[in-house]
Amino acid sequence: MDDLQAFNLMTLFLRVSLGAMIFVHGFNKAYRGGKIAGTAAWFDSIGLKPGKLHAQLSAYTEMGSGILLIVGLATQLADGALVALMVVAAVTVHLRSGFLITKGGWEYNYIIAVAAIVSAGLGAGEWSLDHLFDLPFADMSLGAGMALATGLGVGGAAGLLGIFWRPPSDA
Repeated sequence: MDDLQAFNLMTLFLRVSLGAMIFVHGFNKAYRGGKIAGTAAWFDSIGLKPGKLHAQLSAYTEMGSGILLIVGLATQLADGALVALMVVAAVTVHLRSGFLITKGGWEYNYIIAVAAIVSAGLGAGEWSLDHLFDLPFADMSLGAGMALATGLGVGGAAGLLGIFWRPPSDA
């Protein structure tokens, strides 16, 4: 296997792993357990109101970005959505518990966000719809891809949190 094939295999592996993981999270919110109604009640309880809106946004953003990552379409935008999801999760749920996941901390969110930023920097590779359709995302530089995903993710999360999040008094 030459270096280009190895690179394409690794970007495919990273995209599919991240995409499948986040898709399953979204699917679970929408169609398993308490479904949208149960997820909405949970969002209300952590201060993201209206809970139903955030349950839908989160579930469908997770499923949509997951599919985009799996097929390698608009990869840096999908990675940006994943960064936003992880920043919101870290701030609203995990930050107050410290870093380590064993104590409910934000370690998992951080690693997923970093992996998404790395994915955005590397791009989707040749084995992707970005490459097949010769989309601008296919030729984005490492720095531009990382900056786009980070900017969209952190900016989107900051906007959502600033507008909608009102932490409960016990938070």
